[in-house]
Amino acid sequence: MNIKQYLDSTYLKTAEQAGISEQENEIIAKSCIQEAIDEKFKLIMIRPNFVKVAKQMIKEQNSNVVVGTVIGFHEGTASIEDKIKEAQQAINDEVDELDYVVNYEAFKNGATELVKNEILLGTKFGLDHHKVVKWIIETAALDGMQIIQLTSLIKNTVVANFKETDYEKVFVKSSTGFYKTLDGSPNGATFPAIKAMLENAFPLPVKASGGVKTKEDALEMIKLGVKRIGTSSAKAIADGVETSGSY
Repeated sequence: MNIKQYLDSTYLKTAEQAGISEQENEIIAKSCIQEAIDEKFKLIMIRPNFVKVAKQMIKEQNSNVVVGTVIGFHEGTASIEDKIKEAQQAINDEVDELDYVVNYEAFKNGATELVKNEILLGTKFGLDHHKVVKWIIETAALDGMQIIQLTSLIKNTVVANFKETDYEKVFVKSSTGFYKTLDGSPNGATFPAIKAMLENAFPLPVKASGGVKTKEDALEMIKLGVKRIGTSSAKAIADGVETSGSY
């Protein structure tokens, strides 16, 4: 197995979040893009403002790395209209994959139709533009039953409205990696959360993101059925080196 083809190398910090200048943050983003090219990872996941430079670097080096970006990041509370505007700009910049943060707070508050509508419209927009779509459910913000219910809502909406050949292009994804848990509990892809997602997402694929820190855990996730793993420590994982990275 080539584990690198399961790894979505990720850098999503803003300059403010990293406590550095915009120029320094751009240097880090470019370094992560270059590492993804050098290591032949499946994908580089970056903020929308770096999509254009990523595509340029990849084209110049004749690389097969694909480019993903986040939409409605990281709270997910933006309207679907704003999310689609953001997705359109990313498409204009030649992005390959769109990772929407679902409005999980609206879901928790019972606004199921609003969430169902954004899943429908956001997925249609991505698929109409021949993009892979992922829906980040933010598992750390949900209890076990909510993880099952939201995963099922995404699955049922896609299955009811799109062709069977589209299913493999619409993922359910665990986490942004930026959610702050009040008790310090894991904010990413725990094994119980991923198992619940896998059981309720099928036939849609699942992406485990946030908190996968060792090659052993990554391989176990893949063995369970995860198709992609998002991590800011892709090289360390591929090399079998334990990492303390937060995402």
